[in-house]
Amino acid sequence: MESPSSTRPRHAARTRRPALALAVAAVAVLVTSAGTAPAQADPGDTGRMSKLNKQIAQLDKAYGGDLAKLKDAQYGIQKAQQKQRLLQRDLDGARTLVAQMAASQYMTGTTDPAVAVLASDDPDNVLNNASLASHVASNQAAKVRQIEQLVTEQKKAREEYQKKVDELEKDIAELRSQKRKVQAMIKKFKPESPSSGMGGVTPRMLKVKNTIDIEFGPFPIIGCVRMTGDPQDHATGRACDFMVSTGGTMPSASGKSLGDRTAEYAVANANRLGIKYVIWRQRIYDMRSPGWRTMENRGGVTANHYDHVHISVF
Repeated sequence: MESPSSTRPRHAARTRRPALALAVAAVAVLVTSAGTAPAQADPGDTGRMSKLNKQIAQLDKAYGGDLAKLKDAQYGIQKAQQKQRLLQRDLDGARTLVAQMAASQYMTGTTDPAVAVLASDDPDNVLNNASLASHVASNQAAKVRQIEQLVTEQKKAREEYQKKVDELEKDIAELRSQKRKVQAMIKKFKPESPSSGMGGVTPRMLKVKNTIDIEFGPFPIIGCVRMTGDPQDHATGRACDFMVSTGGTMPSASGKSLGDRTAEYAVANANRLGIKYVIWRQRIYDMRSPGWRTMENRGGVTANHYDHVHISVF
């Protein structure tokens, strides 16, 4: 016959198991419910982006090619998705560790405070609870604070992603609403065939290049046809880069002024010259959807068009 003292450990173990399960489950609920987003876009997002990408491809073909503004929005959405995936990976790892912490603390004899805190009905505030911070060791409390930060960052990343998708939908709708205007523009400036004997640029691009060079040149260099990187209209001879500094360096005050004047002239004379869009200082002005718009950060002076004015023609 077992004595009362011999039955106590088993009884304690039995009573601890439900509380332990509650602690571990509560940690999972806490981390996933406090504003986290899935590692990848959910099926609704996937279908939404698939539809938008198809619309961009159709518009790109029908509206004179290379809708750089919409493609820049696509790039921003891809970056936002990648940020979500990385945050989710960190969050998953932290969540597992905290679940192990809760189990370890309880099994080593810690009493109810942690379980009560973790099982709180208010998971948004549980990570700030002083009783939890005092209940775990200092390194564990730091991990809990790290999770709180990850939860907040994941929520912000999700909101940023949704905002970018919403903006892309608006841009597509705006462009489609100007269908007659854009088609008239395309009819007026029918795309020209690539040429030979002129460096591969089209006659229209050559005219724009010469006109701007006469007005504002000489430039350090003007680059037109290329096939490397993301060639955009460069590959078809319908774009030139008017450099205002070289070597990937930020331009001087006079160089910036030259770029400003070149970009302003191109926009003001776009209808006369057949210019499709202008990019300067991480902004784009597309004649099919007028107005300057900030572009995504590509990570460098040249990639963000701070050292040159990009001009594309129809």
